[in-house]
Amino acid sequence: MSRAYTATIRPTSVSSASHAEDRATRSLLLCGIVGGPLFVVVGLVQAITIPGFDLTHHYLSQLSSGDLGWIQMANFVVGGLLTIAAAIGVRRALGGGTLGRVAPTLLAIFGVGFAAAGVFVADPALGFPPGTPDAIPTSQSWHSMMHGVAAIVSFVFLVGACFAVGYPWGGVFLFVAAGVGLAWITALCVRLARWLS
Repeated sequence: MSRAYTATIRPTSVSSASHAEDRATRSLLLCGIVGGPLFVVVGLVQAITIPGFDLTHHYLSQLSSGDLGWIQMANFVVGGLLTIAAAIGVRRALGGGTLGRVAPTLLAIFGVGFAAAGVFVADPALGFPPGTPDAIPTSQSWHSMMHGVAAIVSFVFLVGACFAVGYPWGGVFLFVAAGVGLAWITALCVRLARWLS
């Protein structure tokens, strides 16, 4: 094979490899695009259709208990795995450097915690599933405690990833999250003030 022929095919093979890598990265990022909305939609459909569940009274995690609990368990696990795949895509897209290492690592830890929240099931409480006492249990099972720890830790890492990247929607995410949290405090205080009057 002549040097001229080798020189002409090398850029094509490099370009093909680069194109394949770009496609793989886009596929991984698609996992992140689909993961969040899929989790929310599956959770909302269950919240609306499963008898005895009231989103204003129960936590979404409680859907993991009961006869159809496997759906929410799978929802957590799939959401976590899709986030881990997305973290790999983010790492590939950002390349090297501190940002390219820190943000994807934090996202991956969030994904692991999210998946773990599906493996460790929350205890029945607050009247769900139907027939459960309408109160928070005085003691929790080990798997319910692990569920709570996994959920809390995972969201701490999600906020960390948001700070690490900062763009394009990091500030908006934090603003919305803070707004929702502050709105909850306002609603709580209004309700308690009415209860006292």
